Amino acid sequence: MPQHLIRKLEHFTRLSADDKRALEAAAGHRKHLVGAHQDIISEGDRPEHLNLILEGWACRYKQLEDGRRQIIAFFVPGDLFDIQAFALREMDHSIGTLTPVRLAEIHQDALLRLTDEHPRIARAFWWEAVVGVATVREWTVNLGQRTGLERIGHLLCELFIRLCAVGLVEHNSCSLPMTQVDLADATGLSNVHVNPVLQELRCSGLIVLKDRRLTIPDLAALQAVSLFNTNYLHLDREGRYFDADQG
Repeated sequence: MPQHLIRKLEHFTRLSADDKRALEAAAGHRKHLVGAHQDIISEGDRPEHLNLILEGWACRYKQLEDGRRQIIAFFVPGDLFDIQAFALREMDHSIGTLTPVRLAEIHQDALLRLTDEHPRIARAFWWEAVVGVATVREWTVNLGQRTGLERIGHLLCELFIRLCAVGLVEHNSCSLPMTQVDLADATGLSNVHVNPVLQELRCSGLIVLKDRRLTIPDLAALQAVSLFNTNYLHLDREGRYFDADQG
């Protein structure tokens, strides 16, 4: 059941019961499990369908010829990738798993039917694409202007708020199954640099990291230190104002 996707999309557009049934049907035809640290789709592959993460974590990345990797985005339950890929003859980047990932494949015909027959779903997908582009802009600022502590703190705030939006935060705590190498590859820092930054955040009481879980005792305090503004996630959009019984 794509409950995390539905919960996320309803931040943008309130969905009707029929919309939700259509999403469940589209995501219910073909599901499979991909092990940890494997490519779901690799650079050079031809995309044939849209993937929805039901469980687990993945990332979008580019890898240089000498093995260096830049993580460009993280994917959590409820995330789709990539609607835009249908326009590509071949992938210009890779999607890899960080943990075992359970996927639902949505084929192009099913996606087109969803957007043609359910305008609220089309509207929500449009907003999700807007957020994706805005997040790329924010990550560019992160890499170019923020300090190491601000970069790590900003990324942790983003992931925490995204997980909260799909109902995966409990008592100020959420899963964080990534390694320090993953954090380094996402923030343009060396692994050696990431460790003292995490220690500083811990010692300041801003985060608790234990058993692959992140706890943020005071989110506002971490946001202030990290220069984090939630506006680019657009989670307070028009969804709550729409009437799902109207087209």
